[in-house]
Amino acid sequence: MKKWVQKNRLYFIGAAIGAIAGFLYWKFVGCSSGTCAITSNPIVSTIYFSIIGTLVISVFQRNNNTSEQHD
Repeated sequence: MKKWVQKNRLYFIGAAIGAIAGFLYWKFVGCSSGTCAITSNPIVSTIYFSIIGTLVISVFQRNNNTSEQHD
């Protein structure tokens, strides 16, 4: 388990940064009318931005695949 957490620590960092950004976005920008699906609720906003943060970090991850294909 510890090895898995170490291997995926950048994903956790991305999720944490996204969650903080989502909460701050809800707090300072948010949706004053309450009709916005994502930003009207702090929990939904935090989870959504956490997922986005994880996906953004995954774009910058290196592929550690050691097997190369030769044609």
